[in-house]
Amino acid sequence: MNAPRTVMLELTRMEAAHLAGLVTQFAELLEDAESSAGDPAIARLVPDAYADDAEAAQNFRDMTEGDLLERRRQDAGMVLSSLGEAATLPEDAEPGDEVLMELVELRLERDVLQAWLRALAAIRLVLATRLEIRSEEDHDVDDPRFGIYEWLGYRLNGLVQAASDDD
Repeated sequence: MNAPRTVMLELTRMEAAHLAGLVTQFAELLEDAESSAGDPAIARLVPDAYADDAEAAQNFRDMTEGDLLERRRQDAGMVLSSLGEAATLPEDAEPGDEVLMELVELRLERDVLQAWLRALAAIRLVLATRLEIRSEEDHDVDDPRFGIYEWLGYRLNGLVQAASDDD
């Protein structure tokens, strides 16, 4: 898929702030990746390349995991940078304040759009791992964490659609 030159993304200031929080948590998880060996979420981000050969899979992981996680860190940084001021809420803002629902428009150039696509997909994988989502039946509509998972999917789908529209 070739990304368009620019995609315009419209979010509320509250959505931007929440997304910045999620991306920050994701970046922190990646920073702690070496000390959290065996974390299923990290394993999900760097899946085995050889399902039938444990030794080959480990060798491949040893050669690629650091670079792949570094790329994910860079993607998270690009997303946070592009959110910038849009994700900043006034210190005195309270639920229901109009400023929280103010729409902000982000211009995502090709490289930044690709970083957004990779980062949102990776964050969604981490959430799926943490929530133990393996199929549709694993979805709990009463658990607000699943709402975040769905919202990320909605935003990711919109960005994929916008990128595809230019192809």
